[in-house]
Formats: sequence, structure tokens, C-alpha cells
Amino acid sequence: FWSGFGISRAQMPMVAQAMLLGGNVRVGLEDNLYLEKRVHTSNSELVEKAIRIIRDLGGRPCSAKEARKKLKIKGC
Repeated sequence: FWSGFGISRAQMPMVAQAMLLGGNVRVGLEDNLYLEKRVHTSNSELVEKAIRIIRDLGGRPCSAKEARKKLKIKGC
């Protein structure tokens, strides 16, 4: 399993590319502070935008439980 991520304005195009190529994605403020040009964002807004892109491309985002299982992380 592999994941893609992009820095700054490349973040959401990389979400689309990784999804189309069968990979996984992650987004967050550690890589991108903006939702769009000059619009500061939050982690939740970045996640919502990534989910929207994934769904628009015909994919299905994992739930938190599914992601933990896939990554072999014990629940909180």
C-alpha cells in the first residue's frame, strides 16, 4: 500500500492523482495552510475537501476505523 501527498498548492491535485492511481492520501496543516489562494484553513476543511475530491472521482474514503485497521493502529 502506498500514499501520496503534496505540499502547499500541490496538495489537492496530489489527492486526485493518488486516488486515480489506486493509492491512499493524507492531508493536513503540516503540508498546507491554505484551502485556496489567500484563504487560511483548518485540518477539518482540508479533510472535507479531500473527501469531496475522492467522491467526485468515484472513490470512497475510509472511515477512521477502516484507516486504523489498514494501518494496523490500535483504536484510541
